Amino acid sequence: MKKLFAVLMLFVLIISVSACKKPDKAAILFNQEKITVENAMNFSNVFQSNERIYYLILIPKKIKTNRIEIQVIKKDNKYERLGYKLAWSYSARLYDDEMYYYDDYVVLSEPGAYIMKVYSKDDPTKVLCMNQFWVKN
Repeated sequence: MKKLFAVLMLFVLIISVSACKKPDKAAILFNQEKITVENAMNFSNVFQSNERIYYLILIPKKIKTNRIEIQVIKKDNKYERLGYKLAWSYSARLYDDEMYYYDDYVVLSEPGAYIMKVYSKDDPTKVLCMNQFWVKN
């Protein structure tokens, strides 16, 4: 009985000492209405064409520059080369009061599957975050 108790205590000790905290990751939330504190958890990934797609980009770590690049890429199998095309791109400036988030909206008219990617201007090859959404007729 003492050996079982010692093994259990050793297991608990190993778990508590070796547990590491994962770094916070950036994220993108989509919504059909302007994102506020009240409706932030009512996110959606399916939208109608020609309707506003509100998005909120959360950046937990402060980036070196105050500029981010936002790209919306359409997954399209009509083309023979990889099946992706750039649907929309925007370079945004983060002000001091919104250094850890950015919100805006985009309107897309073509139905299909899309990916939104966010890059920092100080490291344009590394994707800060990305999320997928769909536009239907």
